[in-house]
Amino acid sequence: MADNNEIKTKLTFDEDVIRKIAGITAQRVEGLISLNGNAFNELANTVTGGDDDPKKGITADVGEKQVSLKMNATIEYGTNANQVFREVTRRVKQALTEMTGLELVQLELNIDDIKTKKELQTKKNDE
Repeated sequence: MADNNEIKTKLTFDEDVIRKIAGITAQRVEGLISLNGNAFNELANTVTGGDDDPKKGITADVGEKQVSLKMNATIEYGTNANQVFREVTRRVKQALTEMTGLELVQLELNIDDIKTKKELQTKKNDE
């Protein structure tokens, strides 16, 4: 019989899993409207109850113990981008550590659009 100490084990995570954790976590940060500038899809899904792809706009490089992420996002006009960035970084780092044990070593957040509440309301009414 094999002793438990002799069992070789290895836990790995697909990039999509890491991207999904990061996406779901980031989307919960106030001031961040959407990832990858897909605010219109997000609004449509809010109205219809659909499920948007939380991995959209995120690339991940996953190693055995570390993760690096690049994200594209749309934020709300008037929001402090530095504060959104710090909060996304803090929350994503915590979520990855708690759920996977992996260490977030780099996070790049590119703000590719900014929307006003009026723009968001207009698009919501158009849908």
